[in-house]
Amino acid sequence: MSSRFSHTIRRLMPALFAEDEQWQATLNTAAYTARVFLCIGIALFLAFMFQLQSPMSAATTVLIVANPTVGAMVSKSVWRVIGTVIGATISVGVMAAFVQSPVLYFAALSVFVGLACMVATFLRLFRAYAAVLVGYTIVIVSAPAFANPEHIFLAAMGRLSAVTTGVVTTAFVFMLTSPHKPSRVLTALGDAFRETVRHALSFHAAESQHATLEDATDHAAEQIERLESTGPAPSFRALPPPLYDSRSRLLARMAGLGPAIEYAAADDRDMQARVNRLRICLSRLTGLIVTYHPYWLNLSLANGASCAVHQEVAATLERILELTEKPGWQDDPKPVSACIHATLHALDRLETETPSSTVLASLDNTRDVLVQLDQALHDLTIRRPTRARMPLRPYLEWPMALRNGARGMFIALLAGMMWYVLHWSTGPMLMLFVVAASSLLSTTPSAAKTSPLMATGTALAIPASFLCHTLGLPQIDGYPLLWLTICLFLLPGVWLQFHPRYSIGAFGYAVFFTMMLAVNNPITYDDLTLTNNWLTMAVACVLLVLVFRVILPANHRLDAARLVSSLTRSVQRLALAPQNRKVMWVAWEGFQIQKISRMMMRFSFLTDDVDRQGYTDAAFAALSLGRLIVRLRWNAGHTLPDGQTHDLLEDALGSFRYLHSAPLKTAAGLSLAAQKISAIPDHAGTALARDRVISCLEQAAYIIRSVPGFFDRHGPLQLTADMPGANAPVSALVPQRNILFG
Repeated sequence: MSSRFSHTIRRLMPALFAEDEQWQATLNTAAYTARVFLCIGIALFLAFMFQLQSPMSAATTVLIVANPTVGAMVSKSVWRVIGTVIGATISVGVMAAFVQSPVLYFAALSVFVGLACMVATFLRLFRAYAAVLVGYTIVIVSAPAFANPEHIFLAAMGRLSAVTTGVVTTAFVFMLTSPHKPSRVLTALGDAFRETVRHALSFHAAESQHATLEDATDHAAEQIERLESTGPAPSFRALPPPLYDSRSRLLARMAGLGPAIEYAAADDRDMQARVNRLRICLSRLTGLIVTYHPYWLNLSLANGASCAVHQEVAATLERILELTEKPGWQDDPKPVSACIHATLHALDRLETETPSSTVLASLDNTRDVLVQLDQALHDLTIRRPTRARMPLRPYLEWPMALRNGARGMFIALLAGMMWYVLHWSTGPMLMLFVVAASSLLSTTPSAAKTSPLMATGTALAIPASFLCHTLGLPQIDGYPLLWLTICLFLLPGVWLQFHPRYSIGAFGYAVFFTMMLAVNNPITYDDLTLTNNWLTMAVACVLLVLVFRVILPANHRLDAARLVSSLTRSVQRLALAPQNRKVMWVAWEGFQIQKISRMMMRFSFLTDDVDRQGYTDAAFAALSLGRLIVRLRWNAGHTLPDGQTHDLLEDALGSFRYLHSAPLKTAAGLSLAAQKISAIPDHAGTALARDRVISCLEQAAYIIRSVPGFFDRHGPLQLTADMPGANAPVSALVPQRNILFG
C-alpha cells in the first residue's frame, strides 16, 4: 500500500521534486524560509512590546542578516551592529555640525555615503555589511530628524534599538534551529584536495600513455604540427576539453570554499584556531589547479623523453587517490605524505640520469606540483594552531572602489538636493532607498550589472505593498494575523533570495517591501501618504539605474585590461626585486589569483569578441612565469658561485624591465642569457644547477613569446573595442606604435 502511494505521489508530483537533489534543495530552502518568518514574528512582536519608533526596522534587520550558515549569520549580525553604531555616531555629528545649512549638510552626508560605498567594495564577506550599515544608518537616523534636529539623538537610539532587536532575535532562533557542523568544511576541503589530485592525474595520465620514446616523439610532432597549422597566431588551446571543464568547475568550487572557511571559523573555536592554515591550503590548491595550462603542456611536447616523468607522477597521484578514499584519512596523513616524498626522491634520480633541459623543465614543474601538494596536505591536516601567519592580503581594486564611491556620493547628493529643492514630503524615503541600495550594490561584483535587478525587485515590491495595504492590513484584528499577512507577501522574496539568477532582485523585493509597509504602533492608514511613498520608490528605482548604468557606467573591458597590466607589473617587480628580499610564494601567488578571478569575472560581463580563453590561459602562464622567476632568484643566490654565470643570470632577470613595454625584448634577453650560460665550460659541482637555470630561462622565454599580447601594454585588450586589432588573439604579435600617431 505504501509503495503504491509513493508511486502515485511521484507520478503526480512535478519532476522538480522527483529528483533527490532537487527535493533536498527545496527542503533546505523551506527550512530557511520558516526560520526567517519565525525571526520576523518574534522581532516584530518585541519591537511592538518595546514601543519602538519604527518596529518594521527590526523585520528589515532580520531579512538582511539571515543566512543559512550560522557562522555567516552571527558574523553579519555583529558587523551590522558595529556599522549601525558608527553610522549613528556620524549622523549625530554631521547634524550637529551643519544644522543650519541644509546644502552643506547634504554635501557632507554624500561624502560619508561615498566613503561607505568605497569601503564596502574593499571589504570581503560579512565585514562589508559594516560599511553598508554605516551609509544606511546615517540616512535612516538623520532623515526623520531633519525637521527637528534636536531629536537626532533619540532617533539614533531608536534605530540602534530596532537593529539590536532584530540581530539578537535572528541569532537566537538560527543558533537554536541550525546544527553546528564545522566538520562539513573540513570534509569539503578534503574533497577539494582529492579533486585537485584527480585534475592533475587527468593531465599526467594522458602524457604518460606513450610507452616508448618513438611513440612520444610522434605524438609531440603531431601536436606541434596541429598548433602551427592554426595560423601565425595559434590559440594554444592544446589541453583536452575535459581538463578545461574540470578547471572551471574546480575554480568555482574553490571560490565558494573561501567564505565557508570564514563562516565556520566564526562559529567554531577549533576552526578559528586553524583558519589561517586552511586559507593557505585553499590558496595552494587553487594554485595547483591553474598550474596546468596549454603553455606548460607545450613545453613537455618539445621532447618525448619527458613521458617517464609523467608516468612516475601519474602513478603517485593514483596512489594518493587510493589512500584518501577512507573517510578518516585526514586524521592520519602520513601515508600520503610518505608517498609524495618517495616520488620526489625518484624525480631526483631521474634528474641525474637525463641531462636534457626540456626534461629538466618537466622535472622542475612536476616537483613544484608535488611540493605544493604536500604543503597543502600539511596545512589541511595540522591540528595545532600556529603563530606563524602568512600575509594572505586581499586585493584592493581601487578603480572599482572609487567608481562605487563616486556613485554613492553622487546619488546621495542628487537625492538630497531633490528633497531640499522640491520640498518633497517623502524625500527621506527617497534618500533612504538610494543610499541603502547603493551601499548594498557596492558589495556585488558588478554594481552596474546588478542595479537593474535591484530596481526591478524594488519595483515589484510597490504593487505588493499596495495589495498588502488594501487587502491585507484592513482585515487584521490581532498580531498573529499581521505576522501571517507580512510573511505571505514576503514569501517570494525570501524563497528566491538564494537563487543565483534572482537573488539580488528577491533581496531588494523583501527588504524594501518592509520599508514601504507602514506598520506602526498603532497602525494608521493615509492613502495620500502611501501613494506618495510608492511614487517615490518608483522614482528612486529609475534614479538608481540612471546613475549606475548611464551617468557612471562600468567599463568592464578597461577593468580587465587594468587587471592584466597589474598582473604583468607584479611579475616584473618580482624579477627586479633586490636579491636579499624574501619572497613568500604562496602569498604572492594567492594575491595574483585574486586578480585573475576578477579578470575572469569581467570577461563574463563583456559582450565584445575578446579572446577570453586565451587571456585566461595567459594569466595562468604568468603565474608559471613568476614561479620560474622564483627558481632563478634562488639559483642566483644559492647554487651558482661562478661569477660569470651569476652575472649573466642577473642580466637575464634585469631584462624583465622591458616586459610591459617590449615583452619580446625580454624573451630575447632570456634566450641570449641561456645561450651564453650553456657555452660556459661545465664544472662538476655546478653542472646540474647550470642546466636547471638554462631550462628555466628557456621556459620563461617560451611563455613570453607565446603570449606577447598579454604582457604588452599595447596588447589587444588595452585597445578600445572599435580600434583595429582590439579583438586579436592574445598570442598575436603586437605592432609597434608611435607615441604621437599610434
